[in-house]
Amino acid sequence: MNTFRLGGTHPAENKLARNAAIEKMPLPKQAIVFVSQHLGAPATPIVEKGQQVKVGTLLAKAEAFICANTHSPFAGMITKIDNAIDINGYKRPAFYIDVDANDIWEYGIDTSDTLIKECTLTSQEIIERIKDRGIVGLGGAAFPTHIKYMLPEGKKADYLIINAVECEPYLTSDNRVMLEATEETIIGISILMKALGVSIAKVGIEENKPEAISRMKEIAKDYKGIDIVPLKTKYPQGAEKQLIYALTKREVPSGKLPIETGCVVNNIATALAVYYAVQKNRPLIDNVLTITGKTLANQRNLLVRTGTLLNEIIDYCGGLPDDCGKLISGGPMMGKAICTLDAPTTKTTSSILIMSKAETHRKKETNCLRCGKCVSACPMGLEPMLLFNLSKANLWEEAKKEFILDCIECGCCLFTCPAGKPLLDVIRVAKIACRNKC
Repeated sequence: MNTFRLGGTHPAENKLARNAAIEKMPLPKQAIVFVSQHLGAPATPIVEKGQQVKVGTLLAKAEAFICANTHSPFAGMITKIDNAIDINGYKRPAFYIDVDANDIWEYGIDTSDTLIKECTLTSQEIIERIKDRGIVGLGGAAFPTHIKYMLPEGKKADYLIINAVECEPYLTSDNRVMLEATEETIIGISILMKALGVSIAKVGIEENKPEAISRMKEIAKDYKGIDIVPLKTKYPQGAEKQLIYALTKREVPSGKLPIETGCVVNNIATALAVYYAVQKNRPLIDNVLTITGKTLANQRNLLVRTGTLLNEIIDYCGGLPDDCGKLISGGPMMGKAICTLDAPTTKTTSSILIMSKAETHRKKETNCLRCGKCVSACPMGLEPMLLFNLSKANLWEEAKKEFILDCIECGCCLFTCPAGKPLLDVIRVAKIACRNKC
């Protein structure tokens, strides 16, 4: 069974919502849409307070190279443009919208369920459409998708790699997308192949999703060059460099991008968003969220419009359990703690994970046992305890020489450490220091 070469671990899967079909979240009465929801330069607002907008109206325009457009997920009125708190507690510019229940869409957007198989656009036209519709990578980084397909001079792609691994515990939204929007997703992959100019796409899916593997293989038979590849269930199988190795046996050099190996990588949810952008002219205004947790009464996968407040989602799912200890956006390994439920969802919000107080209790930190478990688990072949000690001593140059910037922040070291060392916490902060000071 295909997998990556070094390290990895096996946290409990806890795919509690795997059988929960995707539901549409009802429209809120008010919404907050961040001006920028991507990695890169901020977008520029082009609407004003008091302006009426429709679903799909361009709210903020990308004017820099690495940037993405922001469209309105709702019809209604812009009541103000002001700072709003995100899930991390930071203030960011946002549009406040009073939502119109009539949900009127911009002219030219196809809202029907009709499947459109043939893509008549050229490669360059596809890239322009992806850019225009504000598509970003939905694997978490929110990198503007069109940039990946504007290959640097002298570079050539051999493979399109589609990440359908969903290796994080608890998360099931990608699995449901593959089961419920299979052909739309496959068409999206074929469109990305055309944009990239490659004849082969490899779709990696962990073997713990047999129904998705079977369904994707069945539909992919009718689309040339799309190879559905089952992968061993091992965390972090979905990390970019690990996935490339598992599917092609090519290794991304330290400090380099996947194109150095002839690969371009996108998430499976991004492929679906590309289908809607290119074939239906729909901007990226919603995504599927897994709402889950061991103490939650009803596990759900919800299609939620961007800008919906987290507290409304939680209320729709029955409210917080009494023993709630922490809420996480993303999975338990790489996700970020949610500091307020008054924050809205963004283009890359993938889940709300509710964990009990007992689950969030950390081990008491003790002396390092020199067991080497963190080294064995590191999928990048690093020495986490060494990096930890160098970071604690503020030895940034030495940490950089030990390849601290190659850390993918997967959390395998923290997960396996019997001494309870906060390895990931310290290394994550140290990486920022290394970039700023070295």
